[in-house]
Parts: sequence; C-alpha cells; structure tokens
Amino acid sequence: MRKVYCTVLSLMVPFLGFAKSGEDKKAVKADTTVVAEAAAEEGKGAFAFSGYLDSYYMANFNKPASRSNMGATNARVFDQRSGQFSLGLVQTRVAYTNAKSEAVVDLTFGPNANMGNYGNALFSTALAIKQAYFTYKFTDKFSMTAGQFGTHIGYEVIDAPANFNYSLSNLFNNGPFYHAGLKATYAFSDKASLMVGVVNNVDGLGDNNRAKGIISQLYLQPASGWNVYLNYIGSNEANTDSLGKQPEGLYQVFDLTTSFQVTEKFLLGLNAAYGSQKGDYQGAGGPLGTESWSGVAVYANTALTDNFGIGARYEYFNNDNGVRGLLTRGGMGTKVNSVTLTGNISLADGHILVKPEFRLDAYPKLSGTGEEQQFEDSDGNWTKNSQTTFGLAFIYKF
Repeated sequence: MRKVYCTVLSLMVPFLGFAKSGEDKKAVKADTTVVAEAAAEEGKGAFAFSGYLDSYYMANFNKPASRSNMGATNARVFDQRSGQFSLGLVQTRVAYTNAKSEAVVDLTFGPNANMGNYGNALFSTALAIKQAYFTYKFTDKFSMTAGQFGTHIGYEVIDAPANFNYSLSNLFNNGPFYHAGLKATYAFSDKASLMVGVVNNVDGLGDNNRAKGIISQLYLQPASGWNVYLNYIGSNEANTDSLGKQPEGLYQVFDLTTSFQVTEKFLLGLNAAYGSQKGDYQGAGGPLGTESWSGVAVYANTALTDNFGIGARYEYFNNDNGVRGLLTRGGMGTKVNSVTLTGNISLADGHILVKPEFRLDAYPKLSGTGEEQQFEDSDGNWTKNSQTTFGLAFIYKF
C-alpha cells in the first residue's frame, strides 16, 4: 500500500488521458434561506461509497510447470498466477466528510488481500483492513490524521485503477505498505507542504517493540504540472529480547517520487529509493552492520485517444546484499532489470478498464555446473534467468 491514496489518484488522473473532470453545478439564489440551508447541509457532512474489483489472465512464455510467475522468490507482487483466469482484489471504501473532518474505512477482499494483509487480516486472510483513519482540519493549512493509513513512500499504490501499469514494481513489492499512528500536515502554500508523523512500525497494526518510527514527506511543486515528493521513514524494527530489552536496530528508506505533465496527454514519472537495515527486522534476523538496497523506476504514459492510452515502465532494483525479499534459489541477494509496456482501454464512461500488458524481468545468469537460475521451465527445472509474460487485466471501478 503505497503513497497517500488521494494524492496519488490526483496525480494519475491527468496521465490516464481519458479521465473527465468537472461537475454539473446548479445555480443557487443568494438569499438568507438558501445560505442557511447550505450551511446546515455542510455541517451534516456526506457519505461516499467507492471501490473496484479486478481480475486478470497472464500467459508466461517460460510455461513454468508450477504455473507461477513468482520465480525463486517474490518476482511478482499480485499477478502471481500464469495460464489461468485469476481474481485479483476487491475493494470497498466508505468515507464520511464534512467541512472540518474526514473518516475513511477501506477494506480489501480476495486473493490479493491474502497476499498483502501483512499481519492485518480480519476473521480470515480473505479480508484485510487497507486503511481506517480520520483527519481533522484545524485550519485550511493544518490537519492531523490518526489510525491506519497507506504509506506515503513510493510511486505506485495497491489500487489497480490508480496505477497505469497493472503489474507492480519491485520498489512497491519491497515496501513499506502501511502504517498505524499519527501524522500532521502543514501546507505552506498550494505548492509546498510538510507531513511529519509517529507510527508503530512498518506494516503492522500491533507494535513488535516499544520503539516508534518517524515518517515525513516534503511536497514541492517547482512548476505547473511538476510534483515532487521527498519521503522518509526510520524505525527500530528489532524484536525485544528474552529480558524485554530493546536491541539496537534501524530500518530506513529515503524515497523520491516525482511526475511532470509534459503536455496535456503526455506524462513522465520517476521513483528512486535507497533503503538500509541494521540488526533484527521483526524477528526475521538481520545484518550486524548496515546493509542496503536501492532501485529506480522511470515511467512514460501518453493518451492516444480519449479512451486509449499506452505507458512504459523501466525499473532496476538491486538487492545484492540480500536484506529484502528478492533472492536467488540459493537464498543469496540478486538484482533485476524489468521492462513493462501497458495499454489502458477505458469503457463504460471510465468505469471499466482493460489493460493489455507485456513484461520482461531479466536477472543475472548464474554460472557453475548445475547452478539453478531464477525461473523454472515447462519441466519444472530452474533453467531460466529471465521471464516474459503477456496478459490482460479487467477492472471495474465505481
């Protein structure tokens, strides 16, 4: 669960190319009765219900015996199955908003909820809380948010309609995804704002220790159509020891997300991140010294017509030190180059999105007699160091 959802959706609308803006407005007489009624209605607030569902079919040119796109470890986030129609995610979002506040309950269901609940499942892993928070606006410039909210870090989000590409990047896959805590945002102007917050830890409703994480985001708009987000999280993620003491440990991510609307129909985007880990990470162990990972992804999207757009993503992700989930069959760190080309077809006044997508993931070829590569072949042997997939995603949003 990536960058704050309302922010990302506002970024995505221009470069989808076929989203429509503006609402029909009714003329209102400027008399005291109407003004009083409007004020009363504003005080009551309003409910909004929205969501989406998605499914996909992904063909894998390696024809892996397992019919999995995962490779040795974590090669894909959600589009994990090949050669079969698969349900992705079902989302339901309820929001209540008035002039001074907003409350949001955002739930997910289905297979992708199983894969992305990260210790946040309800009843079973088929249902998870994606977000549950409220915001109070002290002034037009200053607000505070409490609860569980999607992370501010990264370019992509969990919501399939908001991303141009259907398959998600390795930068997304390696998190973080959400936080539980308190954050405050101050808008210096419509071109600059600062968010600072305190959260339990990375991706968990409950805290595994007494330490708290610090999050921050600086937003800048250097020019019209150019948005820049400088993001950070730092947190001691080490489990307490048998005596209840807090061992030393530090998880950090520095993240840059930016997009530039070059023309009305063409957008460029960039996501670059550097992360590091020292000590235990939530009981999974960790390096004694500081080890790092990093990645960069470049995006280019254009609208060819009001109902059709095409976009490309190139990503390089380096986990040579092995501190994140991207590993070889032998459990060693590795790196990957990925190229993704996605079409975006809009139907039913934008409620239906059909996304044909081609993706290539290339890993270093491991040498040595009998060395197992990153992907399996049709016989179930690990002989492939690259993977090419092509498929269709079908999304309905409301």
